[in-house]
Amino acid sequence: MTVPHRRGFETQREEVTSVELPVEGELPAWLTGTYVGNGPGQFEVGDRTLGHWFDPLAMVRGLDIGDGVTYTNRFVRSHDFVFARERGRVRTQFPGTAPDRPVWTRLRQALTGEFPDNPVIGVARIDGELAAITESPVALTLDPDTLETTGRTDLTTDLDADLTLGHPHYDPWRECLVNLGVSYGRATTYTLFRRDGPATAPTATVAFDDAPYVHSFALTERYAVLPAMPFGLDPRKLLLGAITRRTFVESFERFDRPGEFVVVDRETGAVATRNRVDPLFVYHHVNAFRDGDDLVVDLVGYRNQRAVTDLTLANLRGESPSVPRGDLQRYRLPLDGGRATGETLRAGHMEFPVVDYPRVLGRQYDHVYVAEADGESALPTRLARVTVPDGEAVTWREPGTFPGEPIFVRAPDGADAEGVVLSVVLDGENDGSSLIVLDAATMTERARAPLPHRLPYGFHGQFYAADDPVRSMA
Repeated sequence: MTVPHRRGFETQREEVTSVELPVEGELPAWLTGTYVGNGPGQFEVGDRTLGHWFDPLAMVRGLDIGDGVTYTNRFVRSHDFVFARERGRVRTQFPGTAPDRPVWTRLRQALTGEFPDNPVIGVARIDGELAAITESPVALTLDPDTLETTGRTDLTTDLDADLTLGHPHYDPWRECLVNLGVSYGRATTYTLFRRDGPATAPTATVAFDDAPYVHSFALTERYAVLPAMPFGLDPRKLLLGAITRRTFVESFERFDRPGEFVVVDRETGAVATRNRVDPLFVYHHVNAFRDGDDLVVDLVGYRNQRAVTDLTLANLRGESPSVPRGDLQRYRLPLDGGRATGETLRAGHMEFPVVDYPRVLGRQYDHVYVAEADGESALPTRLARVTVPDGEAVTWREPGTFPGEPIFVRAPDGADAEGVVLSVVLDGENDGSSLIVLDAATMTERARAPLPHRLPYGFHGQFYAADDPVRSMA
């Protein structure tokens, strides 16, 4: 018997274009635009099953919402995808899967920093074009209507960086993208930069003796906050892995030092403070804002590096997968450099925090949307609107289903609602998926549109309103 949650970790090879979906319920008349998501599509290459949740070949999925809902999905035609489909082999070092290449090729890739271009994390508008992104030096551009891959964009232009993060911010104050570039060498360097059209301008550089892994960062009008925690890569082991076939995940470890938040002053380019903190691992930040003499940073925090190393497909496909618990946490960072203090706002297995972005970015706010487990599963089984800082929640849940990232869409002024939350929900028992539309205040269902096939669990997406091209989340 198939365990329902496993369906989210199974390949979907079918691609469709502009399929009109049946709609149950009533879509708000003001809801017009396109939701574009990204995530795994194919979990095998040749006769190999890929090793880690971050390895599968990327599939973008688009839902155009207006009078109805039209659905399109496409694999991203990266170099990694083409190599896998044509040769049945893994081209580059995926996070949990070694490449199927001769040892001299693997050594060349390690020494020259040839990273995967399989863009499986999310999407963004870069230089006016829709693009699929990951932790890579390139983005793959997409046709906004068909989602076909149209080209490649160099994300490291004018930067001393090997790659960039898969979670760029949109800066509403300066109307540009802000991201971090990473350079590996004797020291690991993170470069904060802004991208305004094709022009890239570094604004600050932070160096580390070790190689901390940073997946995302927090942003305010004045500051950027890097979670420089003692979890990351041993570059020597990774380089040796070119011979031994040791992977990124197998080279991921805990360092013998405290954790710290590095606060960068965006106006001067200087490090404003380094606030020590008990070690924690961070994938996603919620928000950050100034509160008196402190900088407040909200995030989903984990205890250690198991947040990365436990996400193997062998584990996740098990009957009772061991998924590390992420809590909604708040940290206060004294701007005089004192030690950071933290508290848990809401405990439990939760992820994919989304706020009213970028409206509340860098400002005090009162709620966040998350996907969380309800105790019967370590994987998300409900969506929650969580008030902060008290941690109380209003939730949506449907037995037997597994919701994905909640995307908030604000209603225009004068509408009959605050907004809606969009999510693609997996029905593992019936091998199907649906787009659901929830009232953002009450978390009650307003409409749903069943898809023509099941989609694997996705990672991140954006909603682009028809009259507003600004992204809906970090």
